[in-house]
Amino acid sequence: MAAKNDITVFISRRDSTCDECGDALGRPAWITLDEDKKALCLSCSDLDHLVYLPAGDAALTRRSRKHSTLSAVVVEWSRRRKRYERQGLLVESAALEQAEQECLADSDIRERRRERDAVRRAEQDRQYIEAFAGRVRELFPNCPPGREETIAEHACLKYSGRVGRSAAAKDLDDQAVRLAVIAHIRHVETEYDSLLAGGTARRQARQAVESAIDSVLSRWQS
Repeated sequence: MAAKNDITVFISRRDSTCDECGDALGRPAWITLDEDKKALCLSCSDLDHLVYLPAGDAALTRRSRKHSTLSAVVVEWSRRRKRYERQGLLVESAALEQAEQECLADSDIRERRRERDAVRRAEQDRQYIEAFAGRVRELFPNCPPGREETIAEHACLKYSGRVGRSAAAKDLDDQAVRLAVIAHIRHVETEYDSLLAGGTARRQARQAVESAIDSVLSRWQS
């Protein structure tokens, strides 16, 4: 199970609905619980930019967590043992890559990385990502070079349930694209992740970085 101050993500085997955005998450559903014990999807809990690292390699897990500003413990209820059991971690992609670099002496780690990269490439619909990135560039012409591709790749992974996989996003709806850009700015251009990692509640953390997000949006649009 997770330690007291860990952010916890629950794998629910029941049909679940996000209490914030209203999306039906199906089963299994990956959810967190907010301060009022309401279920939130990973997008609404601002954890959807993290990547999943299954349990099994202690060194890789330890290093990934050390390098990740924000991380979350993934748990699932065991019917047999009548308790929640740890399944893995959600960590920042850069942190996982750094941890893998430190573990490259182990041939099995190299093989796992190749397998995961192959899965990741298969999950990405390249044409859709390119169209999404193009729309980001049209709406935010002054965003840093290459950033539109990063935003699109994060938003459009097929398995993720992220904003880029919604019906509106597939039609390149301006608001859906804007939400993906805001999510990217929140995690990359502000101290939001550090606030969450330090124990600040999600709502308070969002309020704290709201003006910073608006400032970046203004620069990127003008």
